[in-house]
Amino acid sequence: MKNNRNGQAAILTEADYAKIRKQIRSRKYRLLLDLAWYTGERWGALVQLQVNDVYNDDHTPREYINFRARTRKASPDGKRKTRQVPVHPVLYESLAAYQPEKNSCWLFPDRAGDKAISLRWADMILRSAVEKAGLAAKGISTHSTRRSFITKLAKRGVSLATIKKATGHTDLKVLSRYIEVSDDDVKDAIATL
Repeated sequence: MKNNRNGQAAILTEADYAKIRKQIRSRKYRLLLDLAWYTGERWGALVQLQVNDVYNDDHTPREYINFRARTRKASPDGKRKTRQVPVHPVLYESLAAYQPEKNSCWLFPDRAGDKAISLRWADMILRSAVEKAGLAAKGISTHSTRRSFITKLAKRGVSLATIKKATGHTDLKVLSRYIEVSDDDVKDAIATL
């Protein structure tokens, strides 16, 4: 758990996500949280999404969200790769209900519309919602949605190879650090023998 911005980001439960989402008044920033929850992408790449990464020319949501290589974190060898993530049905509904700003290429434009919002701004939005939801002591950060996404997949029996491909990780060792394993998980695993 994160304490004073140290340690790993907390894993969110479905109830935590719902509480946080309820505290975000802006449809634009609720969509940002939904994208983080249903894609497991880092917020640095999320804030840099362009409208055409998410929507077709007729403004219907794409089947896959395109996270361009230049917006994603580099792997240990310094390379960046484009990541395409299938759109979950719940996320599709959120995207269909959202109307991107007409005068900006950015999905999450700043007030002027000529740049994307900053990661710092997105972090402030999340922290404010977490505090209003009464979850400030839990250690939630922008990385919590990524850890939660990966942990949920692992707990649902999705293979590490599939999770690795879905998240864009290049190293299973790095990926495994994201997965939270509780004492009860270990107990349940032993009980299956």
